[in-house]
Amino acid sequence: MILKTCSLLISTYNWPEALRLCLLSIKEQSFLPDEVIIADDGSTEATAKLIREFQQNFPVAIRHVWHADEGFRLAAIRNKGIAAASGDYIIQIDGDLILHPHFISDHLDLQKPGYFVTGSRVLLSEESTHLLIQNQSIDVKKWSSKKRNMCNGIRNKWIRHLLAKRYKTSGKHFFYVKGCNMAFWKKDLVKVNGYNETFTGWGREDSEIAIRLMNAGIKKQFIKMGGVCYHLYHPVASREMEEENVRMMTEAFNKKIAWTDKGISQYLLQKEA
Repeated sequence: MILKTCSLLISTYNWPEALRLCLLSIKEQSFLPDEVIIADDGSTEATAKLIREFQQNFPVAIRHVWHADEGFRLAAIRNKGIAAASGDYIIQIDGDLILHPHFISDHLDLQKPGYFVTGSRVLLSEESTHLLIQNQSIDVKKWSSKKRNMCNGIRNKWIRHLLAKRYKTSGKHFFYVKGCNMAFWKKDLVKVNGYNETFTGWGREDSEIAIRLMNAGIKKQFIKMGGVCYHLYHPVASREMEEENVRMMTEAFNKKIAWTDKGISQYLLQKEA
């Protein structure tokens, strides 16, 4: 483990009940991040109230980065959160995850200069999600009997390191990532100018930044048998922008694009001003 400062970046939008469980699971981590940045894509006051509640007695600082709700702008709010982060290393999750107690530790175990990391998730059923939220519990074993992708919940350090540079890192899986479970060096994100804010609506902004990172010489590791997280059930988001987002992702791959003009630099300049 390379002991550098670590920021945990959580994206959220108008689901404080899920965010509560996510934050509760962070409090139980065997190794805590240095700070938590909540990148809020325009939630209402209910989310802000919840965050203020947790800020009172959380073991590390929580920062709430918010912008107005002008539609699905995940790329933009992640850039704003990354710009606000003080950590050298950024672990990125979504606010509808319950983290295994060793989630942070497992990620830090794989951090390596010149690499970013992507992982997977265990999918919880609608019934299990309801019970966990109803009971304000992060005890997945107690309240969840039906899970998909069960093998994604297994931890094994030896196999984790064996698979890191082998699992879903080439061929048709070259740019396979899950934006809800990723980790990067901040300087690498700055190198490619962060997320491409031309992406609006659901989908592919995470694959596109992975492509640009690899085009810039940053290699991918996959965290398998570690970095376990449980994804709370929710209805599928609108796919109306998916076709255009796939086009932009494919263009980045075909043209070997590493830099986006509409990215994080605008917020870094504001921070320096």
